[in-house]
Amino acid sequence: MDISKHMDFYNPIIDFKDQIHIIGCGAIGSTLAEMLTRMGFQELHLWDFDIVTAHNIANQMFNSKDIGQLKTFCIAYHCKLINPDIKIFKHDKGWDGQPLKGYVFLAVDNIDLRKQIATDNKYNQQIKGMFDFRMRFSDAQHYGANWHDPKAVEAFIGTMQFTHEEAKAETPVSACGTSLNIITTVRIICSYGLCNFLNFVKEGKIKKMVLIDGFKFDILAI
Repeated sequence: MDISKHMDFYNPIIDFKDQIHIIGCGAIGSTLAEMLTRMGFQELHLWDFDIVTAHNIANQMFNSKDIGQLKTFCIAYHCKLINPDIKIFKHDKGWDGQPLKGYVFLAVDNIDLRKQIATDNKYNQQIKGMFDFRMRFSDAQHYGANWHDPKAVEAFIGTMQFTHEEAKAETPVSACGTSLNIITTVRIICSYGLCNFLNFVKEGKIKKMVLIDGFKFDILAI
């Protein structure tokens, strides 16, 4: 794959040898997979058991021909159209305690599962960094942690001290009960999250939290 557009900034084909796990392949996860593929990363692990439905097309990296198929299968197919040499490992039953290593991107739509993944791997020193994404309609949150820093891990898990039901109550929904979010919010928070990941990989620098509202043009990063 020709990555001459950005290889002077970072060349993962040469400089990156770790695993990348994307847990949850909906709006955030599918977008992260596409962006990482275009950056030239050579291997992705995709975790999701869900299939593509018609309402996924508006804000996820799928098209109408993907409807009814597993999200992991469709993402792998589209990523290979971008880079035929990429290796995609599809975990079609989702994450259920399997070992993780390298870098972990949390993109599941259930805070209880996110908390379980983080707490179950609290002392897993094979993980280098963990990155979490949460989104409503125009606003979104991103959290990052150096997994070799115990205080950072505690702070990361500390952002998850609420239940899935409490999170659902704060999520905007349509009249028919569909969760509302928009593609612009997806792309913005994914872009900031990947910038955070790249800064950490390249320089060891990481932002603990990024808050954005795309339509108010607000951003807070600490």
